[in-house]
Amino acid sequence: MTENEITDTIIGCAIKVHRNLGPGLLESAYQECLFYENVHLLEYRLDSVY
Repeated sequence: MTENEITDTIIGCAIKVHRNLGPGLLESAYQECLFYENVHLLEYRLDSVY
């Protein structure tokens, strides 16, 4: 995965989280959701490789 692909993935996850939760929450809420999204995405990619 290139740096641009990683950046695109992270920004895509951030947009998805913000659309689902909306504005105005504490940063920690967004951090937890981004962590979940990225771990879920990483597990999916690892499963698809093997």
